[in-house]
Amino acid sequence: MIVLYGIKNCDTIKKARRWLDDHGKTYRFHDYRVDGLDESLLRSFVNALGWETLLNTRGTTWRKLDDAQKSAVKDADSAIILMLEMPAMIKRPLLCAPGKPMLLGFNDSGYQTWFDEV
Repeated sequence: MIVLYGIKNCDTIKKARRWLDDHGKTYRFHDYRVDGLDESLLRSFVNALGWETLLNTRGTTWRKLDDAQKSAVKDADSAIILMLEMPAMIKRPLLCAPGKPMLLGFNDSGYQTWFDEV
């Protein structure tokens, strides 16, 4: 089963969901805020993609952190702690299928290529 991870009210999630629906793709949406996020799942994302890739340092949630909070993020463990506390810090959307590479972010051609290969 294909799973799309993210936060429901995110504009990019809405675009990704619209693309999936328009292309007749069957998937399950996992909302971090509604469905939760545990450390083992997040750690699997970090292991596959790297914490630097997964941590959204360009978003408003990151910009609202004080300098001490930002400087405390030095490695995977400290990034995981922050992302578990504030799931909005995770770049999105994240598309996953068992045994296939994860796809982070959204654009039409990237999704089409991913599905052609998956």
